[in-house]
Amino acid sequence: MGRPAAHLGFFHDEFVKRRRWLSDSAYGKVVALCQLLPGPASSQVGLTIGFLRGHYRGAFAAWLGFTLPSALIMISFALGLSAWPEAGSGGWIHGLKLFVVAVVAQAVWQMGRALCPDRPRIAMALLVAVSLLIISETWMQILALAIAGAVGSVMQLRSSAASELLHVPLQSRKPALFAVAFAVLLLVSFLPQATGSLGWIATEMYRAGALVFGGGHVVLPWLQEGFVASGAMAADTFLAGYGVAQAMPGPLFSFSGFLGGSQAGAIGGVVAVIAVFLPGTLLVFAGLPLWSWLREHRRARSALAGVILLP
Repeated sequence: MGRPAAHLGFFHDEFVKRRRWLSDSAYGKVVALCQLLPGPASSQVGLTIGFLRGHYRGAFAAWLGFTLPSALIMISFALGLSAWPEAGSGGWIHGLKLFVVAVVAQAVWQMGRALCPDRPRIAMALLVAVSLLIISETWMQILALAIAGAVGSVMQLRSSAASELLHVPLQSRKPALFAVAFAVLLLVSFLPQATGSLGWIATEMYRAGALVFGGGHVVLPWLQEGFVASGAMAADTFLAGYGVAQAMPGPLFSFSGFLGGSQAGAIGGVVAVIAVFLPGTLLVFAGLPLWSWLREHRRARSALAGVILLP
């Protein structure tokens, strides 16, 4: 189902133990690197494994194989609700909402235990949570990330994620091009768009994929702010889609297909899926060569530890 830990376990069993495409050590480095980047970590791990096996074609094949089934299901669910809106008023929708509350509560508890192992990080997490409850604007979320990174660097929070070197087949100039593309598209995503249009869907999704560390459940408040708080979607519909996404195989980011499909049909669903995964993909290709640099720069690792609250 759509849980990153389960995906990572499956990848390890399939590609390390059974197929022996890479060693335990190499797999650990890939997982650690992807946890340092914004975006869906498990999808980025699958993408990286595909890249190490077959370069860019392998990366695309890995992403498509991992994402397509759940994305198609979520887009189809959105189209079904649009065609038969009375289906959304049944008791099963209420059951899905209760299910989502339980799932999110469990996720918050588990992530809190894993990502806040000491008092400084617990205090940081609580302060950020209170700040976002008071000011729930997008700029406040970005400011919170920046402050957390600065505090992590000053306090020299520890993270063992970049302890070893990872060799990847990337040409010297390409990582910079991917980084520039990521930054330019992020700036473009803040341009105003007509609510419900394909451009609006693309920018909302790209921004969520670019600024969320941890993926999965963490992306929920970003998407809720963009689609529900803006009035583009009813809260009941949003929660129903998220509940179905929980029961689907594949990444939770495929929930984007439901949101896009609900706004602009099948094309909207496809645009949403591509847009939400694009920033994480660009960052993987841009960030792979930075592994050795992070290994040597403690301040950079501490800043990232503050942002993502890694133990």
